[in-house]
Amino acid sequence: MRATVLMGTAIGLLACSPASQTSQPNAAPQTEVADTSPPSVDNRATTETVEVASPDGRIVFTLRADGGIPRYTIRFDGEEIVGQSRLGLRFAEGFGFDDDMSILDLAVTAAVDESWEQPWGERRVVRDHHQMLEVVLERGEPRMRVVMRVRAFNDGVAFRYEVPEQSGLPETLSVMDELTEFNVGRETESWWIPSRMYNRYEYLYRNTPVDDIQMVHTPVTLRKGSVHMAIHEAALVNYSGMSLEQEREGVLEASLAPRSDGRKAVVTTPFKTPWRTVQIGDEAVDLLNSDLILNLNEPNALGDVSYFEPGKYAGIWWDQHIRNGTWGQKQGDVEGLHAATTERTKAYLDFAAENDFVGVLVEGWNIGWDDDWFNNGDVFSFTETYDDFDIADVAAYAEQVGTRLIGHHETSGNITNYENQLEDALDLYEASGVRVIKSGYVADDGNLKFIDENGVPRYEYHDSQPQVDHHLHVVKRAHEHQIAMNPHEPVKDTGLRRTYPNWVTREGARGQEFNAWGVPPNGPDHVPNLIFTRMLSGPMDYTAGAFDLRPNEKAPVREDFPRNSPLSRIDHTLAKELALYVTLYSPIQMVVDSPEEYARRPDAFQFIKDVPTDWEESIALDGAVGEFAVIARQDRNSADWYLGAVTDAEARELSVDLSFLGAGLYEAQIYRDGPDADYEDNPYDLVIETRNVTSGDPMTLSLGRSGGAAIRFRAIPE
Repeated sequence: MRATVLMGTAIGLLACSPASQTSQPNAAPQTEVADTSPPSVDNRATTETVEVASPDGRIVFTLRADGGIPRYTIRFDGEEIVGQSRLGLRFAEGFGFDDDMSILDLAVTAAVDESWEQPWGERRVVRDHHQMLEVVLERGEPRMRVVMRVRAFNDGVAFRYEVPEQSGLPETLSVMDELTEFNVGRETESWWIPSRMYNRYEYLYRNTPVDDIQMVHTPVTLRKGSVHMAIHEAALVNYSGMSLEQEREGVLEASLAPRSDGRKAVVTTPFKTPWRTVQIGDEAVDLLNSDLILNLNEPNALGDVSYFEPGKYAGIWWDQHIRNGTWGQKQGDVEGLHAATTERTKAYLDFAAENDFVGVLVEGWNIGWDDDWFNNGDVFSFTETYDDFDIADVAAYAEQVGTRLIGHHETSGNITNYENQLEDALDLYEASGVRVIKSGYVADDGNLKFIDENGVPRYEYHDSQPQVDHHLHVVKRAHEHQIAMNPHEPVKDTGLRRTYPNWVTREGARGQEFNAWGVPPNGPDHVPNLIFTRMLSGPMDYTAGAFDLRPNEKAPVREDFPRNSPLSRIDHTLAKELALYVTLYSPIQMVVDSPEEYARRPDAFQFIKDVPTDWEESIALDGAVGEFAVIARQDRNSADWYLGAVTDAEARELSVDLSFLGAGLYEAQIYRDGPDADYEDNPYDLVIETRNVTSGDPMTLSLGRSGGAAIRFRAIPE
């Protein structure tokens, strides 16, 4: 653990909290909202421009208040990559930090260089190296102040608004608009998914010039000339999620998800917004190697989370998607095919225990799944089981064989129904030995149901302030029961796993289930897109590892329960499915297919058994957005390294630099596409081979169309 903090001198009398301190894993969160109450007399000194540079000097953030309107620019190697962009907030109370603003000559700077440790993660030790700038902006009339806090890292820039408690400012404020802009230029290339559409974050990525954007989710990934950027946010707490809307060609403006009452956020002073982030790199892989989002979150606020064990899990989930069984005991006219039975769960528990998996997920065990469960939010019970599922018996059997039940809570969008049962549900799972819960919020975006204090239904977006608050409430309550959370249909990740490390992963993108019934399914470029977009925000429970790549071409289990369309399939080779365990990071990874499918291919299954989910280090080696990626990760508990490579519909030959390996000899256990591998014509062509390598040896990988490679580098003892 190391920390270096060099504070600059404040010009004037600005009171400033410490800019940084050594981040202990169990330290409480720190606040940085400065006390900037206006002075009793008008003794202001102002300046026109302030700026801060990254430690290596390549990135420069400049803040101005020309004509009373605050604006900023970002330069990279002297070139302006974010042009003049407006800043500001507006409130329902009749004023805003939007014009008549001046920069007070009270700037505080600090140099920070510290390291902190993750209890689990894609790397154990994270370096936080940045220059901090704290600037006070004052509004003329009525006299009020806001602090702009900026952090410039070598891999990007972040800034946020901090509003201190001050005379003349109401205690409670209603944010109606955030004026933050990102002027990236209309010809800049972008990769994005639409925002505020019914399917939340579950869309295929589009690649267009920025001026084709209307409203998009973040992270949005950009390429301007040869420079790669990604715009996102960090530390989203007690605020609404930010989308980006194109107001003028090439200018993206923050658009906060509205609450049901029309306000964007209701805050109490003092308050601070989430960080607005711009990650920057020469190459696409620089974005993957960035820790900027994590570094902007507060240290661990929970303390010991050792009850969470990273690992792989099996589950009764894929069976329902490919129509081997039903979610409830009755699905339309179909009965007698309920998947989540005690007997079937015990078979999965045996499978998990035999392969040292951390547990078995069971969906469809509780009352509420019959018929149209998408709209059953009002009737779901989180403690009552179907009569063919005995949770006490299942929990006892899991303990007997040496694994655990993984819990599941599907809300179908009724938040109040879930919260009313939350404590009883957590009590039940704690008593059953559950240490991880997968939760679900299946509902159209904007249709999450809250019941207000008067009994009136209110409907919210998945990333509105009430839902942001709800997720954090569940995470905190789950910790009190020694349980970790994995929400699906969630609010997007903004790095809060650092502060609340039982928030271990989430979905928040179009996952594997679309390959079971989606038309079209996730295409060959979907994973290479996810890696450089969605995965910049944090871990994703994609649910990888399908071995039957054409499940809908099988005969149905019963004539009255037909398969989905054969157009719904997995457009990967088998080697690419193995590579997902390395390229798509999550501390818990699903082993999605059935025990029977894995029994048919024990040689390929060996990689899934071997690959860990908790890492000492991770390095993105090569890649291009939406095209291909090569990522290496070192096991946290051994000297072994693992490598995953994936490509889109184009076959590729990749040269891999093995210099990431330590000294000595390694046995490379290689699972790669065979010479005839092709996701359309021959997806199962897989070559498994072994050879010894060192860090200086060349390695070439030939990937088929939508193919991949997965490698374990086992350190050979001297």
